[in-house]
Amino acid sequence: MTTVEDRTPGYLADTRTGLPMPDREQRSVEEERRHRKQRLAAALRLFGQYGFGEGISGHISVRDPEHHDRFWVNPFGVSFNLVRVKDLILVDSTGTVVEGAYPVNPSAFVIHSKIHELNPAAEAAAHAHTAHSRALGALGRLLEPLDQESAAFYQDQVLYDDYRGPSIAIEQGQDIAEKLGDRRAILLRHHGLITVGGSIEEAVHWFFTYDSCAQVQLLAAAAGTPRSMNHEQAMAAKDGFGDRQLGWFSFQLLYEEITAAHPELLDE
Repeated sequence: MTTVEDRTPGYLADTRTGLPMPDREQRSVEEERRHRKQRLAAALRLFGQYGFGEGISGHISVRDPEHHDRFWVNPFGVSFNLVRVKDLILVDSTGTVVEGAYPVNPSAFVIHSKIHELNPAAEAAAHAHTAHSRALGALGRLLEPLDQESAAFYQDQVLYDDYRGPSIAIEQGQDIAEKLGDRRAILLRHHGLITVGGSIEEAVHWFFTYDSCAQVQLLAAAAGTPRSMNHEQAMAAKDGFGDRQLGWFSFQLLYEEITAAHPELLDE
């Protein structure tokens, strides 16, 4: 991809699309770690703002830029609406909290550790029990390409149909990660939704998009018989709305909004 330097430090501009894109080579490990933690805390606050909280359920993780077998995740038992950067915890491949004052949610370790382990390209993963994803999962239906946004997941999602109760066994986490493979979304029947991405911004954007598309599909099906795109239309839409750079950039708007409204979330 051809790029030129953007005026914003730490970013490049893509001459093909005109969109900014991250230039991680300009950041030190410490700067990249701070960047990921700030985006993680912001993403968690956004989950709270969008009503994705369901008691102690739900978690977002991002791989540590230095120790690739470790990931940062939200602390167990802290509301999405209250998480700050300094509350985040770092968990290793054995489930040990190596940094942070809170315990790890057992389900968070089981699910996220295996996704990060089996898919090196998955820098981040987002999971919650939203009403729309649970309703779609109860129907056993994946997203159909009913509009441009839903086409982002065309041939890039899978239904997990093997419910065994709460995900607290490492074997179940392994099975979920294997079924997910290199796709960007897995809909868990009787459970919720997981999305992944090559950056935390991308993974969280896919989650918001998938959930809103699930709502559209449910509304359309309740009102009548929706008409899906054909294969050529879906692929054309996916080329734009499924673009990873677009997913990354789209999150920046939400990040600016939530940090302006709640600057304390960046407290370290």
